[in-house]
Amino acid sequence: MQVTVEDKSNVTKVLHFEVPRAEVAKELDQAYNELKKSADIKGFRKGKVPRKVLENKFSKDVHADIAPRLIQESFSKALEDYDLKVVGSPRLDPPDLDPESSYKFDITVDIKPEINQVEYDGFDLTKTAYRISEDEVESQIHMIRKTMASKQKVEEERPVKEGDFVLIDYEGFLGGQPFDKTPKVENYVMAIGNDNMPEEFSRKLTGVIPEQELNIDVTYPEDATDEDLAGKAISYRVKLKEIQEEVLPEADDNLVKELGQYETLDEVRDTIRENLEKGYEQRTRHELSEQVFQKLLDKHEFEVPQSMVEAELEGIISETEQAYTQNNTSLEEAGLSKEILRERYKDVAEKQARRHLILEKIIEQENLELTEEEMEASFEKMATDMNASVDAVKNFFSMNENALENYKHTQLEKKAVDLIIEKGNITEVEPEESEETGADEGDEQERKEEDE
Repeated sequence: MQVTVEDKSNVTKVLHFEVPRAEVAKELDQAYNELKKSADIKGFRKGKVPRKVLENKFSKDVHADIAPRLIQESFSKALEDYDLKVVGSPRLDPPDLDPESSYKFDITVDIKPEINQVEYDGFDLTKTAYRISEDEVESQIHMIRKTMASKQKVEEERPVKEGDFVLIDYEGFLGGQPFDKTPKVENYVMAIGNDNMPEEFSRKLTGVIPEQELNIDVTYPEDATDEDLAGKAISYRVKLKEIQEEVLPEADDNLVKELGQYETLDEVRDTIRENLEKGYEQRTRHELSEQVFQKLLDKHEFEVPQSMVEAELEGIISETEQAYTQNNTSLEEAGLSKEILRERYKDVAEKQARRHLILEKIIEQENLELTEEEMEASFEKMATDMNASVDAVKNFFSMNENALENYKHTQLEKKAVDLIIEKGNITEVEPEESEETGADEGDEQERKEEDE
C-alpha cells in the first residue's frame, strides 16, 4: 500500500491511497474461494461453480464487501504510521473496485492543531464581592406570596385599572357573523396588561366599570401564531362582569407551613440566603472563568478544524431547539431557523472549539487526572442538582461509557480552569466597580457550557 499526505492547511490533510493490484487480487481470490464453498447455483454442484460464473452473478456484492475493508485497513495503518490526531469524521467518496487495477482512493481528514506550551501563571483577574441584601430575600418572599395569592371580587364601584383581573364573557365575529375559531367563552379571568389575550382587550377594558358590554376590534397580523386568525379582522363582543384584585397572604409562619417543608418564616429566609449564596458563588466562578478564557484566547492564535466548529454549532442548535420545545414552541414560531442560528453562533462555536483545544493542551501539559475522591464529589453534586440518588447517577454512567468519558473530560477542564484561577493575581472589587469582567456577557452559549 502506498500513501501520500497532502497538506490542505495546518489542520486539514488529504491522504492519497493506492492498494496494489496484487493485494486487490488476493482479496478477491479469498472472497470467491469462500463464496464457492457455499454458492448454490442451478446446474452446478456446491464447491464446483466456476470463478467466471461467480463473478458474473456476485461481483457487485463481492466488490461492495472488499472495498470498505481495504479502505478501513489502509486508513487505520496510515493513522498509526503518520501519528495523525484526527478529529471529526473522515470525508471520502470511494470509487468502485476494478479487479484489473490497483485500488486508488482519497480520504480528507481534520487533525488537531499543534499548540505551544500554554503559559498561564499570574493572570490578572477581577473578582466581584457580591453580597446578599435583605431586599433580595424579601423579594423572594414576595414571590412566594404571589404564588399563593387568591383573587377577590372588588365590591366598590370603580373602573378597571392596570394590575386588575377581570371576569369576562367574549365571542368573536368575522364579517358580522359568528366565527367558529372564536367561539363564545364564559367566565374567563384575564389579567389587565399581562395576559395572552390581544393587547386591545386590556386597552379597551381599562377605565370601564362593571357590568358593561363593549365591542373590541382586533386585526391579526399576517404572521400571527394562530394561522386560522392570521390577517383577519375579528370583532369581539365582550361583557365585563366583575373586577378582581389579587390578595396576598401575610408573610408569617402560617404562610410557609403551607409549603410543607418549613415550620417558620425564618427557616425559609435562611434557605433563600443559602441559595442566593450558591448562586453568587457560581456567578463569581463563571466571571473568573470567562476572564481566564478570554486571556487564553488572546494569547494563543491557531487554526481550528472546521469539523470541531461544526460539532459545536450542531450542539448549540440542538440545545436551542430543545429549549423552544420545552416551552411548547418551535424555531419557526420564533422566527428562527437552523440557518439563522448557524450564522448567529458561528463565531461562538469557533471560540468554544478553540477553548476546548487550549484546555486539552493544559490537561496534557500538567498531567491532570481526576482522583476517586473528586469523581465521587462530582457525582454527589450531580445527584443533588438533579434531585436523584448518587447510585442512579453512577448507574447511568455505567450503562453509557461515552457519556462517562465526556463527563470526565468536562471535569478535567474545570480542574484546569481552577488551577489557572488559583495561580492568578485576583483583585476583589465591589459590584458597582465591576462593570467589565473580561467576558463576553452576551455569550449565552459559553455561559451555558461553563455551567454544565
